[in-house]
Amino acid sequence: MRISVSSDMDEPVARALVAELRGRGHDVVPHGALRPGADARWAVCSETAAREVADGTSEQAVVCCWTGTGASIAANKVPGVRAALCTDAATAEGARRWNDANVLALGLRLTSEPLLREILDAWFAAEPSEDPEDRGNVLHVDRLDRGGRGGRAGDDAAP
Repeated sequence: MRISVSSDMDEPVARALVAELRGRGHDVVPHGALRPGADARWAVCSETAAREVADGTSEQAVVCCWTGTGASIAANKVPGVRAALCTDAATAEGARRWNDANVLALGLRLTSEPLLREILDAWFAAEPSEDPEDRGNVLHVDRLDRGGRGGRAGDDAAP
């Protein structure tokens, strides 16, 4: 799988993330502080990685900043991206299952290397739910991305 990875800081856990993903056989596309000469501002590098998911260049992305909050906010501004800030394996598994998240956001401050591996294990093991309610929620978010109001199918035209 091709995975875009961004970090605003060249921290040990960010480097461990890239190494772990490559060790799992993924094609990693680094951004921000992980790519010499790239813009390392969290808003910029997170957007860059998220846009690669939205345009299909990458299948998924992992965006990082000190808390993970800014990276997730920036990524979620890109239409078609569902970024989830995950601080543990259960949250990562749920984000993939119930939210069909396609971008994982991580905080560099609190994520240790063992926790990183647990989060990645859960993220990659989970599959998006086929439950109609879960799919309906994801479709609701997709309508919001397109400027709709969410609601039920066809409600997008409402003022």
